[in-house]
Amino acid sequence: MQSSTLPVIVILALFSLPYAAFGSKSSHLCSDDFLHLEAYVGMNERQSTSCRKLTTLQAQFAWNFYRTSHNQTQVNILIGTKMITDAGWLAWGVNPDLPQMVGTRAIIAIKPPNGSSPFVNTYNITKDTKLYCSIQPSDIGLRVQNKTAQHITGTGFFTISATLILPESYNISRLNHVWQVGYVAEGFEPMVHSKTLQNFDSREILDLNTGQCQNIGHNRRRLRKIHGILNIIGWGTLMPIGVIIARYFRLYPFKLESWWFTFHYSCQALGYILGSFGWGLGLLLGHESKYYTFYTHRVLGICIFGFATLQVTQMLAFRLKPTKDDEYRKHWNVYHHFLGYSLLVMIPVNIYQGIQILKPDNTTWKWAYNGILVLLAMVVLALEVYTWTKFLYQRKGQARQKTGQGSGTSPQADQTQQKTDNKGSATSPQTDQDTSKQPISGS
Repeated sequence: MQSSTLPVIVILALFSLPYAAFGSKSSHLCSDDFLHLEAYVGMNERQSTSCRKLTTLQAQFAWNFYRTSHNQTQVNILIGTKMITDAGWLAWGVNPDLPQMVGTRAIIAIKPPNGSSPFVNTYNITKDTKLYCSIQPSDIGLRVQNKTAQHITGTGFFTISATLILPESYNISRLNHVWQVGYVAEGFEPMVHSKTLQNFDSREILDLNTGQCQNIGHNRRRLRKIHGILNIIGWGTLMPIGVIIARYFRLYPFKLESWWFTFHYSCQALGYILGSFGWGLGLLLGHESKYYTFYTHRVLGICIFGFATLQVTQMLAFRLKPTKDDEYRKHWNVYHHFLGYSLLVMIPVNIYQGIQILKPDNTTWKWAYNGILVLLAMVVLALEVYTWTKFLYQRKGQARQKTGQGSGTSPQADQTQQKTDNKGSATSPQTDQDTSKQPISGS
C-alpha cells in the first residue's frame, strides 16, 4: 500500500462535509400537506395568503393581513407542525420589543394525551417563565379572535389558527415573532420544552408585506457549521492520520527514515491548528449562548484542547524530552502515550456529542463522520493485516531461535528486538523503539 493512499481515501469522505454544512436548503414554500389543510384553504379563499416553512421545529406558517379603519392591522395566522407524540403543545406569539421568548404575547394550544379535543388560550411569557415558574392563561393586551387548535389525524399536523388585531406600535415590516413546540403539559399549563438548538433558535423578524425574514440564529448556525467542519477535519481526521503514520511508517512494516516524522508532525500540527480555531469558535458560541450550555460537549472540548496542546508543545521543547538512556524515559513514554490514546478516545466521542446537539438536522453530519471513521478503520485494518503477514512470512523464512524476551511480541517490537539482540542491549522492545524524534500522539 502506497503512503499516499490514506490521505486520498479520507479526502473522499471530507467532500461531504461542505454539503452537510452549506448544502442547498429546501424551498421556503410550505409543503403540499400543509397547503391542503382545510384551515389554509379557507384562509386563502377569503384573502390571498402567504406561506413559508419556518427555520426550526419543522413548523410552517401562513398569514394574511389588512389595515383597519383605526390604523390597526388585522392579521390572520395559521401555524402548524407534525406532533410526534400523543400529547404536547404548540405556541406562537409576537413580541413588541425584541425577537425573544421573554416578553412574548403568545397563543398556546395544548394537545391532551387522552385523545380529546385540544384547547387553546393566550399566555404572557415573562422572565419568571425562564425560571420554570408556573405559566397560566392570561390576557396579553391584544385582541385575539377565532383562535382554534386542531390535530389532523391523516397528516399528523397540529395547528393553531387565530386572528390578531395589532395596534400601530407593532411594525408589520419588522414583526418579532416566536414559535415553540413542547411535548409535556399538565392541564392548562405547558411544561418546559426540549433544550435543543432548534428550540433556542425558534425566532425571527418577519416582514408581513414581502415575506422576507431576518433569522436571528442564522449567523450563529453558520458559525456552528464552521466549528463542526474545523473540528472534524482537525481533531477527527488529521490527528488520527498522524498516529497511523507514526505506527506503520516509522520502523515496520514501512520505514520512511526521517520522513515519517515530517509527515507525522505535519498532520498533528495542522490538525492542532484547525482544531484550535474550531475550539475557539466553540468558546465564542458558548459565550453568546446566555440561556443554555452543553456541559459534556464543553468539558470534553476543553480536555481535548488541553491534551493536544501538551502533545504539540512537548515536541517544540526538545530539550525537555529525556534521552533514550535516561532513567525517566519510560515515565515520559507512559505520559506521552496516555495523552495520545486519550485523545483518540475523546475526539470521536465529543464529535458525536456535537452532532447530537444538531438534532434533527444532523443526518448528513453523522453519515459524513461515520464515513471518515470507517475509512480510517479500513486503512488501519489493511495495514495491520499487511504488517502481520509480512512479519510471519519473515519469521517463517528465518531459521533462528526465539528468545523468551522476543516471543509473542508485536511485529514492530520484534523488528526492534532483532536490533537489540545484535547489539546486546538489555532494553525492552517498546523502550528501544523510542528514537530522538518521538511521535506526538498515539505513536
